[in-house]
Amino acid sequence: MPELDSVVNALKSAFPDAIEDVQVFRGDTTVIVSRERLLDICRYCRDTEGLEYDFLSDVAGVDYYPAEPRFGLAYSLYSMNRNASLRLKLMLPGEDPVVDSVTPVYPAANWQEREYLDLLGITFTGHPDPRRILLPDDWEGHPLRKDYPLGYETVQFSFNYDEIAKHKPLAQK
Repeated sequence: MPELDSVVNALKSAFPDAIEDVQVFRGDTTVIVSRERLLDICRYCRDTEGLEYDFLSDVAGVDYYPAEPRFGLAYSLYSMNRNASLRLKLMLPGEDPVVDSVTPVYPAANWQEREYLDLLGITFTGHPDPRRILLPDDWEGHPLRKDYPLGYETVQFSFNYDEIAKHKPLAQK
């Protein structure tokens, strides 16, 4: 794993104030970065000789509610020349889930960031097309948030038939 160590060391020396943690789990390296420097770090990872992470393979979002910071975003980068992967992760507070869009560096982030705008309510500043992508424009809320109200219907049994029938006028016909 010496190659990943050199990548992490390069990131730490270029962005000493922005690298918050490095985690290695089963061969995957995740670098926790500050949200303020995400765009610069992505540009550095793509343009620096020896790193050359030229492909954004995935963006993933998580809601850690009720923990704070509430949201996590992970950008999976891949270097085709070196056959190497790297994950950049950042945390966002629940009250201000805003981060710069990385579409200027990786155009593939366009639709993936729109997915997390739509489902988690994360705002990507500088995004070229900040519209919902999976849900209708008039949809209220963000369904992947853990505090999103789930709709349900009480199941009608023999013991509660009359009580439930009061709320279902069409079922009485």
